[in-house]
Amino acid sequence: MSVKKDTLFSYRGPSNGFFLMLSCLGLSLLTACANIIPPCTAKTSPPSSELRNTKWELIRWNLPPNSSGEVRARQIPQGESSNPIQMSFDSSGQQLSGFTGCNRFTAALDEDSRGFTLNKIAATKMACAAPRMELENDFLYELNDYRTIVRDGDRMLMIGNDREVLTFAQRNPIKK
Repeated sequence: MSVKKDTLFSYRGPSNGFFLMLSCLGLSLLTACANIIPPCTAKTSPPSSELRNTKWELIRWNLPPNSSGEVRARQIPQGESSNPIQMSFDSSGQQLSGFTGCNRFTAALDEDSRGFTLNKIAATKMACAAPRMELENDFLYELNDYRTIVRDGDRMLMIGNDREVLTFAQRNPIKK
């Protein structure tokens, strides 16, 4: 019986075992690291305890960069007279509620190792002017589909999967 020289797995001496060992080690390290990195659908946020009894107002809404790389800002109502979008975290850290300028909304907070996620989002359904309804629908979509929430002092960023960035300013704390 003869052995062909171009066999896929030919014996090449002691270095072949060393190469196999290094390959297995590299593969096991990659597998171990893959368990540390959260999946792309994972949401991250600060612990809900950092946001208890806080009130936030949407002050800026950046749209994703256009084809030229330019970041554009969406027009949003600001100031009490214009019915701004506001949201408040309750004292238990388990509920978010707010006002879109037209309707009220609420959401439950579920805590895990990466912070909290918002779910069970519900809103009243009063009719408003078309531009305001569009803004409300887009905002509620972002609440449901955000990727990351970051707090920096009296500012909070909500970064969407669609790369839109909503900036909130902290307002007077909720009265107990």
